[in-house]
Parts: sequence; C-alpha cells; structure tokens
Amino acid sequence: MKLIYILSALIMFSTLFSCTEKTKDVSNLMAIGGKKYGGEFRFMSSEKIKSLASISAADHFSSRMITQIYEPLLKLDFNSMETVPSVAQSFEVNKDATVYTFTLRKGILFHKNDCFGGSRHELDAEDVKFSLDMACSGLDLNNVGYLLVNKIKGAKEHKEKTKESLVSGGVSGIKIIDDITLEITLSRPSSGFEKILAHSSLGIFPKEAYDKYKNEIGLHPVGTGPFQLESMNDDQIILSRNNDYWKKDEFGNQLPFLGKVVMSYVQDKKSEYLAFRNAEIDLVNEIPVESVEYILGSLVEAQNGKNVKHKVESEASLNTRYIGLANTSDEFKNVAVRKAFNIAINRTVLVEKALEGDGIASLNGFVPEMLNYSISQVEGYEYNVAKAQQLMASAGFKDGQGFPALDFYVNVAEGSKDHKLCELIVAQLKVNLNVNLSLRVCTIGERQVAVESGKAKIWLAGWIADYPDPENFLSIFSGENMDANNVSINGFKFNNPEFNILFSQALKEPNTEKRMKTWVKCDQILIDQAAVMPLYTDDNTAMINARIRNFKVNEMETLDLTRVFIKELRKN
Repeated sequence: MKLIYILSALIMFSTLFSCTEKTKDVSNLMAIGGKKYGGEFRFMSSEKIKSLASISAADHFSSRMITQIYEPLLKLDFNSMETVPSVAQSFEVNKDATVYTFTLRKGILFHKNDCFGGSRHELDAEDVKFSLDMACSGLDLNNVGYLLVNKIKGAKEHKEKTKESLVSGGVSGIKIIDDITLEITLSRPSSGFEKILAHSSLGIFPKEAYDKYKNEIGLHPVGTGPFQLESMNDDQIILSRNNDYWKKDEFGNQLPFLGKVVMSYVQDKKSEYLAFRNAEIDLVNEIPVESVEYILGSLVEAQNGKNVKHKVESEASLNTRYIGLANTSDEFKNVAVRKAFNIAINRTVLVEKALEGDGIASLNGFVPEMLNYSISQVEGYEYNVAKAQQLMASAGFKDGQGFPALDFYVNVAEGSKDHKLCELIVAQLKVNLNVNLSLRVCTIGERQVAVESGKAKIWLAGWIADYPDPENFLSIFSGENMDANNVSINGFKFNNPEFNILFSQALKEPNTEKRMKTWVKCDQILIDQAAVMPLYTDDNTAMINARIRNFKVNEMETLDLTRVFIKELRKN
C-alpha cells in the first residue's frame, strides 16, 4: 500500500511538471514530503521600491524583492555562509587567483516576456557577460559598480566609456569562451571575489530586456528566479510563481511552492504589527524583542485564542547603524571635531534608554563581529565629555561657538525607537558640545540625494552586509569609491592613504588569519581618524505566522522564499 502511494505521488508530480506551460494553478496540489503548492506569502516594507532592476538595488528593502526575481552566478548558503553554485554549475580558479572560469547550467529559462518576441530564451554566457558589463558601467541605472569596477581587468576603462551609453565589447576582463563558459580576469587577486559574485544585485538579466525597456527596465524585470513580476504600483508589488523554474528540492519537487509573494507598504511599525495580528501578513522583520508582546496583543486575547499562532526566530545580524559625517566639509574636515562628536555621545545610554536595550552599543570598530573577525582587537571610542570639549576648543569652537547649526538627515519613522535615538543624540551633543542639530526626517532616496550633493553634512544610516566579509563594511571608506558615480557609497569622502594601502593588501592576501589582521588595522584607522560615528549593532528578529514552513532568518537579513511553503493550521 505504501509503495502504491509513493508511485501515485510520483506520477502526479511527473504529470504536473511535464507540461508547465499548461499548468498555471498549482494551489490545490500536494508535493512529495507533505509539502503543498500555492498560497500567498505576504509582508510589508516601510520604503517604497521604485525599481526592480537588479543593478539598481542599493538597499535591503529592494534586495528582498530582487532576490526572488534574479539569480547571480553563485549564491550564499545561509547555514555555512559559504558560496555555492547558482546559475553557474561550477568554476575553476588559476594558481594566482586572477582568472575565474565558470561553467553555466544548461536549460535555465528566463521569465516569459515581450522582449523575446514571443519565443523563450535560455540563459547563456552572453547574458552573464552583458549583466556583469552593465554592473561595471557608468550608467545612472547602475548603483553597484563599487562591487566590481576596482576588481575586474578593464572595468575602470569600461565605466569611463559608458557614462552616457553602452559601447561594444564590454569589459575586456570578461570573456565568452562558448555558450556555457565564461572567463573573468581580475586586475589583482581578490580574496572575497566569490562572495561578491553571490551579491543579489549581480543577478543575471538578458540584453533583450535592456534593449526594449532601457531605463524603464526596473518596471519590467526579467530574470531566472523562482518568482516573476505580476504587478507593481504605489500600494504593493506582487510576484507570481515561475512555473518553469529549474530547481528541485531533495524529494524532486519542482520549486518554488508558493503561488505568489505580495509586498505592501506600511507607514509605521505599529500598523505592521496590527496587520500581523489580523493575519493580513505572514512576516514582521526587524522587530525589537520587547515588542513581541505588543504584536500578540493582550493576555486576555491570548487566553481567548485570538492571537495568531506564530513563531519567533532570531539571528545575529551583520549590520551596523551609524552616523555619517562629510569628512571634507567645512564643518567636519578637522579630525578634532569628528573625534569630539564621537566621544561626546554615550552609546551605552543611547541603547539602554532610546532602544530599551534592543541593540549592542558599538564600543569598538565599525565592522561587526563575524566569522574569523573579532571586534575586541579594535580600540573604540570612550565617552569623555571634558576631552570632547577640549577637542572642539582646539578646532576653534570653544563651547560650540562658531559651529553652524546643521540638519541631521534621518531615515526613521517619527515616534519609533530610532527616532528617539536621534533625539537623544541631538540632546547629548547640545548639552555636551553646545552644537545645534535639527532632525530632518526623510526617505532613503532623499537622504542619498542630500549626501551626494553635499547638502547633508551629518546623517543617520545603516549598512547590512552584502556578503559576510569585513571587506564589505570597509570598502565604503575606500578612496577608490570616491569618484562621482560612487559618492553614494563613500559619501563620507574619506580618503586616507594608509587605509587605502592596507585595504589593497588585504584584498590580495590569501591567508585568512593575516587578512583579518589587516582588516583590523583598517578598522582601527577609521576609529583613529573618526571617519564615522558607529552607534550600535543588533540581531535580526522576525515573527512568522505558524502556517509558513521552511522559513529561516539569516544574518544578512535577506529573504530566500524558494523552498517556503504554506500549511494551513487546523482550526480548533
């Protein structure tokens, strides 16, 4: 009887996916292993996403969506944090770690789209080269050039030539060997290059899509991922299942299981909590631990069975919250002023009072704790008001006299804990240094424009790891990332020769222990030069509706919904 059941399930599965063109609705079909197809996974975002172009995604709000649509050459395994194959089936590296040769998988289809003129298009080496050429270009559409331009041979020259439009040939260091083989030559060895290629913004897309949609490609995304765009408006983004997706799970079930992914917008966290309580969404990301009770409602509601059945998952997050300073501005070009600001704030009090303990004060360097990297090796800032006042006086601003009032650009919701954090920072700097900052609440985009234009001299920001390596945090201070097209990356305009030399040395160092020691030296220079004001790091805590299965939080705060499925709970 058991054998007959298994064979029947296999026959049903085979029938279902032998004709994916005809099968659109899989919502009522069971997969092998107790899993089920169909259903909607719903969550919210506090930031509006204007573009779904992979190379335009420069924040984690956009990254959570493009990860579902596109796939890069490699991807990160969130259990081991090691790179594993994605659209590349395998790769080889030469002896001096400067030439990577990738072999692509066969049979991976792009989403159906009008750009193909009614035919289907299988991913090949030309698509990969085009995507990486675009990621190295100087086009306004490209926000991730910093990942590759200083690493791949010929990428800098390509970037200069493509500030207005694309040119033939692309990046000289990216070569097509045949339909499924691609070769990438680096200008120098780069220890973290494999992890960089797993970046979600380096997802592969076809030239045909760019040729048809140009700068509007962000409204017409075409990838090979498990989901494809169904609709996008000011209220929500809906992705639908890619019925031709190439991956299968350990039972042979074709992925993904979900029928749709729906992301809507929310003004504040309380509205998001209420939506979760009402079972309107399935996930709340980035929640303070002490807010869990608020989400669930009162004890009486719990006793009456009115609370949504749920689970809470938490993972140490590779992110840091900081205050950015325009290092070359009249206000902050003096290192004494930057140091004064850094030691005039009490980070421990900020976390305990404003964040109610939900965070870890950054008392060492800028880089958070991670595998092979210990923050204890970096000597951080010590709260010292008297010394801060002496530093301001040495810079010509005794008792704050002569220091101009500044707008403090903050991307926070009014009334939120981060808003309270900013208010407390403003208060501490006023009391301790007699400087006047005015909170200017804005969106990420508005803040970016203000930083790029030089209008913002001081701002609140955060950095979540694109890949789990100190390089990713330290690269945003590299002098190589200071040109006009990368101001949004090194908005601090920090350009320290010693830092740049050490940064370059670390990139070339194959020995992990030696490389990490060099990263520590880079981190220490940031602190000694007070290039930035690290505030705190925290955990990624999420609450998930219990009907959602196979969901896992990760330290990079991304969403991998490829294997997630819905199993509705029995009603009592």
